[in-house]
Amino acid sequence: MTLETARPYIDIHAPVAEALAAGRPVVALESTIITHGMPYPDNGAMAANVEKIIADEGAVPATIAVVKGRIKIGLSDGERESLAMTGDAMKLSRADFAFAVAEGRTGGTTVAATMIAAHMAGIKVFATGGIGGVHKGAEKSFDISADLDELARTPVIVVSAGAKAILDIEKTLEVLETRGVPVIGHGCETMPAFWSRQSPFRAPLTLDAPEKIAKLFKTRQALGIDGGVLVANPVPVADEIPAAEMAGYIEAAQKAAEAQNVTGKSVTPFLLGKILELTNGRSLKTNIALVENNARVAARVAKAL
Repeated sequence: MTLETARPYIDIHAPVAEALAAGRPVVALESTIITHGMPYPDNGAMAANVEKIIADEGAVPATIAVVKGRIKIGLSDGERESLAMTGDAMKLSRADFAFAVAEGRTGGTTVAATMIAAHMAGIKVFATGGIGGVHKGAEKSFDISADLDELARTPVIVVSAGAKAILDIEKTLEVLETRGVPVIGHGCETMPAFWSRQSPFRAPLTLDAPEKIAKLFKTRQALGIDGGVLVANPVPVADEIPAAEMAGYIEAAQKAAEAQNVTGKSVTPFLLGKILELTNGRSLKTNIALVENNARVAARVAKAL
């Protein structure tokens, strides 16, 4: 919950504030998918539609971002569209979240930063596309997303389509297990792989209903167990790109990144952009479909809580 010392830095959008005060369901949404995940105007249209899906399910959407140093818990239509057109937004995680606030900068929040802000506001459920994780070759680069540590420490349910398929899913699952994060396959026993419904790896745990996910979260809190819950929700059958097909695109994108010496926070946006190019836009359609699907499930989990 929000520290008193943090309140001067936070703006809670009126509909979100009213829902929180009344105990109605609220779903947080990240904003790097707007600032770094999709080109304009697809990003703005996607963000507006995802908010509508959550509202149609009976919950209140709260897109989170930092705008000119202000932590925004929920955006107006104008603020969301302005963010979609921003070309120089930072990509904010735990390490640089406070920097952006202190320096009056604008940035999209990653999974980690969105979890931090959601918890500040008392929001317990968050819908995203895919989480960050262990990058391939991390044994040499040490490139591991802060999302994994955030899931271990911050009590928020994150509904995703699993780890982004450009990552090393096996190592990502190992790190999550080490950190004590429950990974729940939503109605599936095999981990999804973002654009694809299946990866070669089993889901550590399986639950088939939002009510059961809510019950797990409440039980963890009652037992005093810290941290969040990761829900892996497969993309709908009609929208997936099969894993065998995606493997070729991912390999080609990774080779391009290596050839251009792309490193650090630039890796994921570069790979996603390259895959968009290689699939002739098909990956973007699947990305939008899986985010929409995650938003529906997250709204149902928030209602069950």
